[in-house]
Amino acid sequence: MGESVTQRLAVVLFNLGGPDSPDAVRPFLRNLFSDPAIIRIPQPFRWLLARLISRRRAPTAQAVYARIGGRSPLLENTRAQAAALAAALKTAMPDTENRVVVAMRYWHPFAAEAAAELKRFQPERIVLLPLYPQYSTTTSASSLTDWAAAASAAGLKAATRTACCYPTEPGFVAAAATEIRKTLSAAPAGMPVRILFSAHGLPQKIVDAGDPYQWQVERSAAAIAEALALPALDSVVCYQSRVGPLKWIGPATEDEIRRAGAEGRAVVLFPIAFVSEHSETLVELDIEYRELAEHAGVPWFGRARTVSLAPEFIDALARIVVATSGSARSVQCAGGQRFCPAGPWACAMADTTA
Repeated sequence: MGESVTQRLAVVLFNLGGPDSPDAVRPFLRNLFSDPAIIRIPQPFRWLLARLISRRRAPTAQAVYARIGGRSPLLENTRAQAAALAAALKTAMPDTENRVVVAMRYWHPFAAEAAAELKRFQPERIVLLPLYPQYSTTTSASSLTDWAAAASAAGLKAATRTACCYPTEPGFVAAAATEIRKTLSAAPAGMPVRILFSAHGLPQKIVDAGDPYQWQVERSAAAIAEALALPALDSVVCYQSRVGPLKWIGPATEDEIRRAGAEGRAVVLFPIAFVSEHSETLVELDIEYRELAEHAGVPWFGRARTVSLAPEFIDALARIVVATSGSARSVQCAGGQRFCPAGPWACAMADTTA
């Protein structure tokens, strides 16, 4: 009998990235605000504005990171997810040699660094997997555009497939429900509780232009609420991290915390659009929103952890990789079917064919 042929499969995990030292905060912000998916004005004005914003915001951001050790823990958390996913794929695809790499959008390791690593690995297939369950032009699409340029520059020729979104993937939903149940179990018995599904916000004009993010966040919240199976579930989808003068999608998480306090309801806050801990969960949610809840008269405040390394979530990522790597489509989402409704949505699958 002949030996089984081992194929090489690479998986690229995309995330935002974060500064790894106080000195990295300003260039990190400059990279963020230089992204045309974030600041939608032409060059050189975007570059000039990015320099201005990063200089003004750096001291505030440095103070935020100082509260969690002076750096973002996102890379460490994402690498742990990469290792867990590699182990799961070894079980799910025993005849395949896999390599899971991390590509951050705004700080090291950048897409070019990940592409160089894969050039050395020489995979036959590559699966691109954003660690954003809900697709947005400002997150997944930006990372995928960045990767396309980096892969081309590196001369990568492998067959590439993209898992663009998974807002209602059963493993992601189950992991989220488990974390929420843990937090609910700590709430005082008999106290009315409101679950706030908090996601990072977007300017309203981006959603109006066809970004499906808000619609997908709402689908995630509905699926998680159904999985919780609580007969009197009181929950609200809300949005955090607003900056600048533009109108943002709502309701705002801050306003919902104040409303819960006025109504005498406890709050369980779940970061529905984040899959690992970083500054926005560890500072904005855990510290700033907790302080707001105390001042707003919220009788009890709990924050459910991100899905992070939950076995259900890692298994979900492995299933997504297996399905996407064997798909005839260049882009895969929501179990192989287009998830977003027909219409103006900026869906990554809009132009793909079976």
